[in-house]
Amino acid sequence: MKARVFVTLKPGVLDPQGKAIHHALEGLGFGGVEEVRAGKLIELELAEGTAEADIDAMCRKLLANTVIENYRIERLG
Repeated sequence: MKARVFVTLKPGVLDPQGKAIHHALEGLGFGGVEEVRAGKLIELELAEGTAEADIDAMCRKLLANTVIENYRIERLG
């Protein structure tokens, strides 16, 4: 079984990586981009029957910094 964890910065948290991407896009002539927020995608290959609570604990303890980041879990298959 696979799960995807999407980790994004909470609103109001500065995003220097997003700013750098935005600046680079403008430099390449893409003027229609108003804001960029960068995040990360983590794919997990899990044993069948892994509990949602266990995946949530993985996120809270390691995969996301819950002080400044939000996360969303998506189970596949």
